[in-house]
Amino acid sequence: MRALYSAATGMVAQQLQIDTTSNNIANVNTVGYKKQRADFADLMYQTMEYAGTATSSTTMSPTGVEVGLGVRPTAIGRIFTQGNFKETGNNLDMAITGDGFFQIQMPDGTISYTRNGVFKKDNEGNLVNSDGYRVLPEIVIPQDATQISVGHDGIVSVLQAGQTEAAQIGQLEIVNFINPAGLHGLGDNLYKNTSASGDPIPGTPGLNGLGQIRQGFLEMSNVQLVEEMTDLITGQRAYEANSKAIQTADSMLQTVNGLKR
Repeated sequence: MRALYSAATGMVAQQLQIDTTSNNIANVNTVGYKKQRADFADLMYQTMEYAGTATSSTTMSPTGVEVGLGVRPTAIGRIFTQGNFKETGNNLDMAITGDGFFQIQMPDGTISYTRNGVFKKDNEGNLVNSDGYRVLPEIVIPQDATQISVGHDGIVSVLQAGQTEAAQIGQLEIVNFINPAGLHGLGDNLYKNTSASGDPIPGTPGLNGLGQIRQGFLEMSNVQLVEEMTDLITGQRAYEANSKAIQTADSMLQTVNGLKR
């Protein structure tokens, strides 16, 4: 009975939908998080009669007879829309207004990418993320710096003790990708580029389509709780409907098995 298998694929698909939605809800307050969306496609069809099959010498079947065999997940993509901004007043907090990613040097020397602009100083004055991984290009903040300023174009300046003019110590560079949805998520708000995302395209903030840097702000998650709760309810009801289809198919089989009594 096809209904059993079709409904089973539906339950598996809705479980994936609920898993994806739950992950979005769990990260509603994660800085720089981008929501995920599960995409689905119908499975192949069992054709009992092709459309256009002759029904007489002068007529043909206008639609044919095709029975679907269920659903399958095709992708879980990230939606890189802009999240809301939160003012923190922290000189080392930064947000990108528009497209682009900060570059982070991993312990193995590779580079990963993030929208999370929660930065700090390590014991040597290097600008690092919350795990202590250095931000690239490297920015070293002098020990006697009394004020740190980051321009919209990424230029980092500091005012040192005893000085009256700020000195430029470096410039942050951000990168973009042709297909950001193709990035591989590492966790910890970090991404790796893949053949699907394309190679990183570096540039100066505010130029060539890249976003600007805003100091003292953080980009919050772009998850909308109202949408996620709606998706959660829809997924739950669809899961229940598919389970009901299995129960109905089972009842039909029971009726067939009880015909000879």
